Amino acid sequence: MSASRFRDLHRTGALLVLPNAWDAGSAVAIQHAGAPAVATTSAGVAWACGWPDGDKLPASEVLGAATRMARVLTVPLSADIEEGCSSDPDEVGRFVASLVDVGVAGINIEDAGRDPAELAAKIRAIRAALGGRDLYINARTDIYLRGLASGDGAVGEVVRRAGLFREAGADGLFAPGIANVGEIRRVAGSLGDMPLNVMLVPGLPSHAELYDAGARRLSAGIALALDAYAGAAKGAAAFMGNAEPEALSYPLLNRLLARPEG
Repeated sequence: MSASRFRDLHRTGALLVLPNAWDAGSAVAIQHAGAPAVATTSAGVAWACGWPDGDKLPASEVLGAATRMARVLTVPLSADIEEGCSSDPDEVGRFVASLVDVGVAGINIEDAGRDPAELAAKIRAIRAALGGRDLYINARTDIYLRGLASGDGAVGEVVRRAGLFREAGADGLFAPGIANVGEIRRVAGSLGDMPLNVMLVPGLPSHAELYDAGARRLSAGIALALDAYAGAAKGAAAFMGNAEPEALSYPLLNRLLARPEG
């Protein structure tokens, strides 16, 4: 599906609500539920491929997952590629070009809270590698998610980074962890026509309040994938007649995948 179609979904007059898939089956289930586009959750894709989350999944696995999802979808697909599966901007550029080759319309790529110049360099390399082909680049900054600043400091740093990313070629800004409606309004108001993407977290305002504050996109993050895996564990225990297991959480599932037990 085209990047221009995906870009237009950020300008419909309503919040773009994107459930996050982790494999081809979940992607078509989300499409069947009426989603206008499907985004991936990097954690969920890693778990589905047998890896813990945290920029550990090889690029080949990310490409394989995206290929399978793009093959079965009729709506645009946006792939979360964490830090781009490499620290080398040129390598990131080539990798993202391969994602576009299989039909990906957008990506999320993150700064991991580090020097924003690193992500800006990757975004410039991506644009160069695409050679004019279109792709919606959602630049993610982890200032809120990692608790690197708060209040006015967080707002100012997110806006500063957004300017650097936009100059490098980003289309949108993703600030996972932001939840205060006043801070959302201030960040969004400083971005001009650059769409602000927020993520589902406890205490997040309603869809209508988010849109009114200037947010244009809402992602589910790991929520659906984690619920699915937790439900599988609980259902399996009930089927076997075992006691209900410890509830699967993000850190627990990551630990189980890092050191699988036979």
